[in-house]
Amino acid sequence: MVRPHRAGRQPDRGAAVRDRRLAPLRRRRPARRPCQPRQGRAAAAAAGASQRHALRQPRRGQPAVEGPRPHRRRRGRGALGPRRRACAGHRWRPLRLRGPRRGGRHRRQAAAGPRHPRHRRGRYLHGRPSGGRTRRRRPRGRACRRPAGRCRLCLGRPRIVTLPLEFSPEIATARADGAPVVALESTIITHGMPFPQNVETAALVEAEVRAHGAVPATIAVMQGKLHIGLSEAQLDALGQAQGVAKLSRADLAACIAAGGTGATTVAATMICARAAGIEVFATGGIGGVHRGAETSFDISADLMELAQTPVTVVAAGAKAILDLPKTLEVLETQGVPVISYRQDDFPAFWSRSSGLKAPLRMDSAAQIAAAHRMRATLGLPGGQLVANPIPPEAEIPRAEIMPVVEAALAEAEAQGISAKAVTPFLLQRIFELTGGRSLSANIALVLSNARLAAAIAAELARMR
Repeated sequence: MVRPHRAGRQPDRGAAVRDRRLAPLRRRRPARRPCQPRQGRAAAAAAGASQRHALRQPRRGQPAVEGPRPHRRRRGRGALGPRRRACAGHRWRPLRLRGPRRGGRHRRQAAAGPRHPRHRRGRYLHGRPSGGRTRRRRPRGRACRRPAGRCRLCLGRPRIVTLPLEFSPEIATARADGAPVVALESTIITHGMPFPQNVETAALVEAEVRAHGAVPATIAVMQGKLHIGLSEAQLDALGQAQGVAKLSRADLAACIAAGGTGATTVAATMICARAAGIEVFATGGIGGVHRGAETSFDISADLMELAQTPVTVVAAGAKAILDLPKTLEVLETQGVPVISYRQDDFPAFWSRSSGLKAPLRMDSAAQIAAAHRMRATLGLPGGQLVANPIPPEAEIPRAEIMPVVEAALAEAEAQGISAKAVTPFLLQRIFELTGGRSLSANIALVLSNARLAAAIAAELARMR
């Protein structure tokens, strides 16, 4: 029935719709089925059985199995076949389910407590992941002890190889006590001087380091082992050995892996010193840019090593047989600080001055040690070169030594000597042309560098 329209009021458009509504129909409830006894998992859960026992019950509609469960053949732990098996380093570990990490719903679920264990049935069944067998995980830091190719879990994985470091008893004690240590190269013994001056010089340098409060660590590779610190017998054997390899960055790893014997150059000694935790290294002179490098590209690896290995190298500058201006340019390009000790000029090995000004100057070992520590604080890679001039009484003036160097270089070029053989040939030829005077100067500058390196190492030890 539609209500009549009254004046001043809008018609009720929903009235006709409401009048046509019918009363809602009620659904009839189905007749209740007669009660039946519970079966299967429901019966076991109602009886208070454990979850594991409930999972063993037959499903509804399946006949119950009496007696023990049939044996299922499973592969034993670590069994991966008749010949290839998992090594002792691999263990069986169940997959751990991580807890909730996010907030919101996961946090509320964690606060509400654990849910019924059946909700994990799809992920974790009978103590193992439902996807299959448990994962094998090797403990960290443990290498496979089975032969190569016999363990399926190790195929394609590199083996862990440790560096064969051999510390002498003196160096081991110094490391334990935190005493200052100075690294010394061994090329000066095998390729720098003839026998017996080489062994005598090595003993004098070590004694000079000890006299100034530090411990010397002569570094060499002997029978595939990297020795940090040599005994008197080892020094004598190395000084008389024939065919000893001259090791740099490119040769060090190959010599150790092959079980050979070699003497370390400046670059290799810096690498070994860093591996042994030694921060200061004393030598005679560093390598650099050889003359004619614009055509031969003969540049020593010592310059690149100074740019990336954090070791302070004390030397009498670069060897005078090199192109010193180009050497300083390369060091500047690589970001290596070149510090001249107590003078403004850059020394030239046998001479106190090369005619070139050094980029930096410092007058004490404490300043040099502070600069070394500040580079580490700033996170700067590489070390620093400390150019310590030769003592005045042992100097060969530049005007006197340069003609000899030019003559030796001409002979080397005429004989076609190149690469690593250039420096030993030139040093030997200069020794002959100067009547042994260059050798005396070489010994004096090495001893002076050892004294300064010991003082720097002592300052660094006080800063720890």
